[in-house]
Amino acid sequence: MTNPAPLCEIWRGPLAESTHVGHAVICDDTGQIVEAWGDPGKTILPRSSAKMLQALPLIESGAAKAHGLSTEQLALACASHNGAEIHTSRVTQWITGLGLTDDDFRCGAHLPFGKEESEAMIRSGATPCQVHNNCSGKHAGFLTLTKHMGWGPEYVEPDHPLQKAALEAFEEVTGEKSPGFGIDGCSAPNFATTMHGMARAMARFASASEGANARQSAAVQLWQAMVKHPELVAGETRACTELMRACSEPVALKTGAEGFFIAIIPGRKLGIAVKAADGATRAAECTIAALLVRLGLLEAEHPAALKVMNAPIKNWRGIETGRIVPAAALR
Repeated sequence: MTNPAPLCEIWRGPLAESTHVGHAVICDDTGQIVEAWGDPGKTILPRSSAKMLQALPLIESGAAKAHGLSTEQLALACASHNGAEIHTSRVTQWITGLGLTDDDFRCGAHLPFGKEESEAMIRSGATPCQVHNNCSGKHAGFLTLTKHMGWGPEYVEPDHPLQKAALEAFEEVTGEKSPGFGIDGCSAPNFATTMHGMARAMARFASASEGANARQSAAVQLWQAMVKHPELVAGETRACTELMRACSEPVALKTGAEGFFIAIIPGRKLGIAVKAADGATRAAECTIAALLVRLGLLEAEHPAALKVMNAPIKNWRGIETGRIVPAAALR
């Protein structure tokens, strides 16, 4: 077994004060590893980075077409959104069109991710609804498929037909049998795979061809929706949104909890999976930006890159005290 590799360093003055280690894999359209750091065979939970895989049955089943889902709705099905009005209004309209209400979600409620939105809600004394959950778009997709197929309402249960369909798609695209699952923050099963499996899945999304078969067509529709609507995939100030806008060619990016990040690069037919071993978001964001720069997809001096890679660390007086720097092996 290969140990985790250094991904990024936190410099203060003349010293690398801390080092984030983890795993990163770049895969091509044949499923082979192009480059890797750490252990490609490490078993992981991809968390919200797997939302595109979970959304495949929504399109393959015909549910998306039958309910006239737009590219905005497909992007939201893959999103971990901020809970801003741009997100909640669209998800609310979506489930209302299904004849459903907020009570039909099984994701739970939390304050919006967006600082402005959460502070406004606190000041107003309002209580967040499930539509504010960052995963409500994914769950709207789950509800669409459940309604289309006439399945029962407890769609997050591991033995529900929807989750069985999601598992089948997950295992086929990763090319591996999943060894199990954990329950995600939104209550749905999150299936495990290896770093190589997740990078392989992203490469299969990147190399999919519209019309080749139902699965490949679904994959194309999903990554294209993400690239078309980066503001819906995450939101303003978020790395997913800002880095997608900054790339020199179409790249679909998606974060996941506990330091996960993926990239789908259709022009190169490449997929990337990143996992910070300590679960640090800053490490995953720095690493994915460094790999995009390494591949010539992102300018190192672009403001979106500088925000997460070589980003200054400032103290309470605004004095720059250090930087978040990619490890030498990634540069």
